[in-house]
Amino acid sequence: MLRLAYFADDFTGATDALESLARAGLRTRLFLDPPSAGQCEELDAIGVAGLTRSLAPEAMESVLRPAFAALRELGPRHVHYKVCSTFDSSPTLGSIGRAIDVGASVFRGPIVPLLVAAPALGRYCAFGNLFARYGIGSGGYIHRLDRHPAVSRHPVTPMLEADVRLHLGKQTSKSIGLVDVVELEGGVVESDAALRKLVTAGHEIVLFDALNGAHLARVGALIDGLAAGEPVFSAGSSGIGVALTSHWGLGARSFPAAASSGSPLLVISGSCSPVTGGQIAWARANGFDGFALPLDGGDSSGELDQIVKALRTGRNVVAYTSLGHARCHVPADRLGTMLGRLAREAIARTGIKRVVVAGGDTSSYAGRALGIESLEMLAQLTPGAPLCLARAPGSPADGVEIVFKGGQVGAPEFFARAAGLH
Repeated sequence: MLRLAYFADDFTGATDALESLARAGLRTRLFLDPPSAGQCEELDAIGVAGLTRSLAPEAMESVLRPAFAALRELGPRHVHYKVCSTFDSSPTLGSIGRAIDVGASVFRGPIVPLLVAAPALGRYCAFGNLFARYGIGSGGYIHRLDRHPAVSRHPVTPMLEADVRLHLGKQTSKSIGLVDVVELEGGVVESDAALRKLVTAGHEIVLFDALNGAHLARVGALIDGLAAGEPVFSAGSSGIGVALTSHWGLGARSFPAAASSGSPLLVISGSCSPVTGGQIAWARANGFDGFALPLDGGDSSGELDQIVKALRTGRNVVAYTSLGHARCHVPADRLGTMLGRLAREAIARTGIKRVVVAGGDTSSYAGRALGIESLEMLAQLTPGAPLCLARAPGSPADGVEIVFKGGQVGAPEFFARAAGLH
């Protein structure tokens, strides 16, 4: 029986959840479409890499309703709508509220648990307010979300409100309660009582604070305690999977650090994050060939020829639409598809074995343009961005090692680390 199935709102978030579940000891595979029961045999958890983060609410619902129904048919103990740990969303784009409304109507549980904190990624929730470190896997400072130098200035969904309940309240009419950090610190009796009180009071969504692993394990016990025959539907970051696996007490699985693949690395980036911009600058200053791509998602054939030439001579390449300061107003589908097609053609013409895709909004479209069917984790790089093996029948990307990296993920030298050079 599947313990958990998740639907992620973008590709980089999907691989983040894949990593946390695989490292916790669950046999996990990530798909681009809901799998059949036969594809889930011998698996403990499955994920679906969606693209709802870049869709309007009505379009989200048309995708999510059949996807949630398909996941329900698989009979997992838990179904999780996985979102970014910085809660990127708005009432008109990537609405987490609409996703929760749809999930609640499909699964019909007493409440929808909501856990956004992911301490391993530098994401913390205290008294309902979200805080984030500047750069996952880095030594950056921790900022309240509405004062975060990158997240508060996101080019598509800037986070101007740190209180998760207020932010989400603009996206759904459901009542939102909170189990706060003091109640979690109070132990089993107090946190159980706090949750029961919220359910009795009629709250339909319950947000959980978390600052550390002990808090996550307590939240996992509370969420798992809601399981009673039907799948429990929850929403939140990869912290959901960490919370549940911490409560289940599974044997952790260790993965090796990524070594060189023996071929040049191609990085394609549609990210506007200054964190990724810093990584691109570091790579260009340390031996990578850099190529600027059309920010409008237009014809990149000229740049492709140059990229192929560099890869054929053994050069590592980073190709990007922004250095972290541009404001991209091009739809994510157009930009991501252009990046994916470029990477697919570069793989076909050079036979390279490893690729990095950077940027949350564009990643799902890039993955689809690459022809990827599913992924499994191979090695560790930095929290939230594992090295994976791609299954892509009929595509040159079949068997390629690939990393999907969110805009905020990684230290400055991340791309060198992905190449196995650092």
